[in-house]
Amino acid sequence: MSKSHLSTPSFASLELAPLVQAALRDAGYENPTPIQAGTIPHLLSGRDVLGQAQTGTGKTAAFALPMLSRLDLSRREPQVLVLAPTRELALQVAEEFKKFGAGMQGLNVVPIFGGASYDPQIVALRRGAQIVVGTPGRVMDHLRRGTLKLETITSLVLDEADEMLKMGFVEDVDWILQHTPAQRQVALFSATMPPAIREIAHKHLRNPETVTIEGRQSGAETIRQRMLSIGFHHKFEATARILESEPTDGVLVFVKTKLGTVELAENLAARGFTASALNGDMPQTQRQRMVDQFKSGRIDILVATDVAARGLDVDRVSHVINYDLPRDAEAYVHRIGRTGRAGREGTAILLVTPRERGSAAAIQRATRQTIEPMELPSVEDINRRRIADFKSQILASLAEDDLQLYGEIVDEVAAETGQPPVRVAAALAKLAHGERPLLVGEVPRPAQGHATDRGARSDRGPRPGGFASGSARSPRNSRSNEAMESYRVEVGRQHGVMPGNLVGAIAGESGLEGKSIGRIDIYDDHTLVDLPVGMPVEIFKSLSRVWVSGQQLRISRFTGQSRPSRGPKPAFKAKPKGKAKKSKAFTAK
Repeated sequence: MSKSHLSTPSFASLELAPLVQAALRDAGYENPTPIQAGTIPHLLSGRDVLGQAQTGTGKTAAFALPMLSRLDLSRREPQVLVLAPTRELALQVAEEFKKFGAGMQGLNVVPIFGGASYDPQIVALRRGAQIVVGTPGRVMDHLRRGTLKLETITSLVLDEADEMLKMGFVEDVDWILQHTPAQRQVALFSATMPPAIREIAHKHLRNPETVTIEGRQSGAETIRQRMLSIGFHHKFEATARILESEPTDGVLVFVKTKLGTVELAENLAARGFTASALNGDMPQTQRQRMVDQFKSGRIDILVATDVAARGLDVDRVSHVINYDLPRDAEAYVHRIGRTGRAGREGTAILLVTPRERGSAAAIQRATRQTIEPMELPSVEDINRRRIADFKSQILASLAEDDLQLYGEIVDEVAAETGQPPVRVAAALAKLAHGERPLLVGEVPRPAQGHATDRGARSDRGPRPGGFASGSARSPRNSRSNEAMESYRVEVGRQHGVMPGNLVGAIAGESGLEGKSIGRIDIYDDHTLVDLPVGMPVEIFKSLSRVWVSGQQLRISRFTGQSRPSRGPKPAFKAKPKGKAKKSKAFTAK
């Protein structure tokens, strides 16, 4: 394999088809990125290519532009096949082909992927598709059904090959490649080059040109990278404070596990944020709906795993929060590359527990980027942001034309009550703001990382609950001497609820601290939870409307004399008695 010598020509100097050049000019593109400059000439000449570059460097155009230029539009049969690891990436690649081929009469690009009906895909393929972009599993299904034939393929692309390796698609890719003509051109693109990827390249590529783009991380110039040292048990509170205090648009929060996406999204929603989980367990239609809502601004926060976010291309992402540490430097670059796009500024924040400091330092060395330390936002920071946002709403309303009637009402109320108009206007502002307090009161400040933090439960999702697991009381609560009473909520074991879900919802809606939430017993279809005596009526009503694990709490006072047994298989073990080990307490602030 040879190493290409990269140059920085203009698109006009490359031998792309005239209609493709016109599409580039119309879109305002003048100069190719390094990966495009290095690969396009080789792909135009029919050479196989092995390309390595990070996300966001323009890999899709690097193969789409030359392959569009080599198409024979008179043939209504597949000539280019692109394999992508996820539905989202397949759709994104298909859209890029359509964008750059907009002026090519008769061009038909068909994306095929799992989780969607076969019928529309079959109809589109029968209509005659020169370019097919698909996920390996669905491509195999169509090949077995006979609705896709690859005998006419002249070019094949393996996009995000390292992700296909991680997702277990290597054997599928190998099977598909065996059904393509021996003389086809192959382009393999990957962010990393582990031995398994090099083995695929050695097996299926013929004397490829190797193009490696190093030293320039995606979006580094437009991304402010920061690191917050925080104790493991305080990561949720830190995340909530960051979201409250920073001016954000779309936010991507990355966690390690599918369970973690659901738990953190629910806890953020309980705090009043419009957050949703995005993970591989969701049906494709639901995942696409989430992405569409995120793009349109109906959802502001997506909590995702690395695999679920693959192929997600949304310009409005202002912040990427690494709630859990990425597995390596490459994964970190992939994550933060979701922000700072299209010339916009972005922010990447890394939450690091004391035990993770060494790994975080290794990421910083490997990426050769400056990750500046940050302080945990204070209550004053949050309140300043809330006031600024409220002022913005008032200024937006002042710009409207239909204020005369409201002004007359203010004058009338002032005259009738003898109150100054400014006080009447303040009352209206309070009314418009709603029941949620404009300012937050002082709350205990979560401890930032210290040497004694053990980082327990690092393999699980967020759990901000302030109680010991199962029905055991939190040590803090046991010492608090608060009078408690029991309440029933209509969500239980069969709904998949966890203690952290309930604590996040109750604390977020009521303003209680975790130490004020007492014993929790989870049963099959409901849960009993101890809360301080004297809950205000308005909080009681608001808690009744809160949703947790897909169920409304519908809270009510528990009138039983004692709690029933939870049966032989409780969801969470109670605290052992005697000299057994004590349960660990998970504290929420």
